[in-house]
Amino acid sequence: ISAAAAAKVDGFPRRSMRRARQRRSHSSSQFRYQSSQVELTPLPLLKDAPVAELHDLFCKKLQQCCVLFDFLDCVADLKGKEIKRAALNELVESVATSRGVLIEPLYPEAIKMISVNIFRTLPPSENPEFDPEEDEPALEASWPHLQLVYEFFLRFLESPDFQPSLAKRYVDQKFVLQLLELFDSEDPREREYLKTILHRVYGKLLGLRAYIRKQINNIFLRFIYETERFNGVAELLEILGSIINGFALPLKSEHKQFLVRVLIPLHTAKSLSIFHAQVRVRCLDTLTLGRSYRSNRVCTVCNSIEEILDVIEPSQFIRVQEPLFKQIAACISSPHFQVAERALYFWNNEYILSLIEENCQVILPLVFGTLYRVSKEHWNQTIISLIYNVLKTFMEMNSKLFDDLTSSYKVEKQKSRRFWTSLYSNRLLPASPALISRSASSFTLEHSSHTALLVRRLPVVLVNVRR
Repeated sequence: ISAAAAAKVDGFPRRSMRRARQRRSHSSSQFRYQSSQVELTPLPLLKDAPVAELHDLFCKKLQQCCVLFDFLDCVADLKGKEIKRAALNELVESVATSRGVLIEPLYPEAIKMISVNIFRTLPPSENPEFDPEEDEPALEASWPHLQLVYEFFLRFLESPDFQPSLAKRYVDQKFVLQLLELFDSEDPREREYLKTILHRVYGKLLGLRAYIRKQINNIFLRFIYETERFNGVAELLEILGSIINGFALPLKSEHKQFLVRVLIPLHTAKSLSIFHAQVRVRCLDTLTLGRSYRSNRVCTVCNSIEEILDVIEPSQFIRVQEPLFKQIAACISSPHFQVAERALYFWNNEYILSLIEENCQVILPLVFGTLYRVSKEHWNQTIISLIYNVLKTFMEMNSKLFDDLTSSYKVEKQKSRRFWTSLYSNRLLPASPALISRSASSFTLEHSSHTALLVRRLPVVLVNVRR
């Protein structure tokens, strides 16, 4: 049977297999092996080499490990792959256990070998809707070699013979930038190695610290405001956790701006649940808990805030109490019961409750109106019960202030009702007379669609109100 006839008989399976094979090819960032490779030959073992020849042999093995292989073809170049794997294992063991191996001429060769193996253009994700919590990541096909290269790099940085003054000539800003780009790898094993390695680079090469912080800052800004896609956010945040803990006091302006402009806005990311444990920061200057955010993100931020409040000093609490409780009041008024419930749980924390009691004169006026209104209007009975408990707590804290606020709220409510009654009785807005008896807040909310009409008739409204 001819090839053309065979294709006609069973064309669909062939095409589907070919497409699948192409997809697998694109899934590996190591599809870049040399087409005309020189066949590798085994070199003598490092442990058997005379001392006079050790460094020369070490250099040859580094050069040998610069050869790349196609791991998409499981049976191709098996001998060469095994020779390189054995050489990498030897290099790792030698750097980890031997002293005096890392001499100056080996630094450029070592960094070259590392660069050739790890730096590459990462492929686009095969699944545009990839969810790290639900989907399996695309693993790096060349990991049998790549892992050993990363292990060598780590041992190289941790070696007692490592000299930062020599390494900084080759581990420069360009190298660090390429290293940071690799954090977008889908393979979690690679990101774990990168996290440890970047932390060592930050600790050893002091001249690169400011640059590393700046580039991490740029990655986060691009993630927050442009792409909303970056696989290594959690790992970079873990590195920053150590960096921030090492900041000298008082904090520099750079560090404060980083907290406000980068770390807090990370709470708005759609993928917050993946890295929320790493993004809990010690800053309450700005809280962006808008209602447009998904409920689970708001609840996550509330969890972070409670952890911060558990350790905050009373003097610091006074500085943030007003913006904080304005946002908590906004959460309490949320129609989503989980958001309202989580905000009300702040009153279950004994330490936070003691802070509230000390500052009741400031906090109660901020939340009283919301608590009173939501207690009458919320659809969920659990929320209403929780609000009653909070109101009871406030009444026990300061009964006089509570009574004054209750009276003031009722007076304002009556004024609002009279205002809206005037509007409808003068036929400035369409309404049924029966609606006027409803609470002012519900009444206003229900007829918010008439805002445009009210604006057009505003001069007439003002005249009637003055009368």
